[in-house]
Amino acid sequence: MCAMLRSVTMDVLPSCVFLLLCVCHLSFMAVLNQHTESRNLFAERACCRRQSHFLYIGQDILGSPINMDVGMCRTHCSQSQPIAFEARVQSYSRTSSMLDYLKDRKMRLLGSPHRESASTVGNVPSCGASSTCEPTGMRVDKVMLFDGVREVEVIEECHCEAKVTRCIRAPSLKTYFYETPYETVVDVGKCVGSKGELEGFSCVPTKFDSTVVDTPNKVELIQTVVGCDVKEGCYRVPYVEYHYEMSYNADGLREETLKEIDVGRCLGSCTSGSHCLLRYASKTAS
Repeated sequence: MCAMLRSVTMDVLPSCVFLLLCVCHLSFMAVLNQHTESRNLFAERACCRRQSHFLYIGQDILGSPINMDVGMCRTHCSQSQPIAFEARVQSYSRTSSMLDYLKDRKMRLLGSPHRESASTVGNVPSCGASSTCEPTGMRVDKVMLFDGVREVEVIEECHCEAKVTRCIRAPSLKTYFYETPYETVVDVGKCVGSKGELEGFSCVPTKFDSTVVDTPNKVELIQTVVGCDVKEGCYRVPYVEYHYEMSYNADGLREETLKEIDVGRCLGSCTSGSHCLLRYASKTAS
């Protein structure tokens, strides 16, 4: 009898151990999944990255529409579900115009249940109150369209950039002639900072320079920002033009000299329906 009881005990014991191990494994996996979901939720909230953003830029030489992924920097990556490019193309082909396509896309986004759940994530920017999600690098692509060549700026990467209170010039890197033997990275600069205490003032570029970039057609001048200042919406910036001037020297011989004239330019924007134009011409201007 004792031998029979010992045999039954030996047969049941491995099964009990196996069941105990299964229960422990399931509990461990449940806890692990819970922590994984928490980490994914945090990753969605703390997000500053490049996302696809297709824009219609024109028609090619055959009249077909051209859409490019210019990218965008999103601070809340969970606000919209990514849509496959093939689905976008099929949706666009079903509509009669680009305007109908954009209206249809807007209605689909407004009716998406994910949009409602994303609104509960919070309005706090993912980079924090002291930073913004900005492009860290861009490239300039030249696209041949039906009406000529057009330059398109494409965002490559994004990062959290600290906010500044003063109006200063900040680096802004752009890559020209991407993936060609003439590929060049230029710091074109940008203006960042406070808009100023007075309404209608903002931090804008006031000084410019140019740099030479080698191209298949010899060279190309790229305009860069050198200085920034707080100005009104419509403001004047220096703009130098060079003209040849004919004169006579002391010996009576005619000379041709190069004269530099700051003719200036009007930049910025005004209220709706108005244009930033020349207010008055200088009486001393020649």
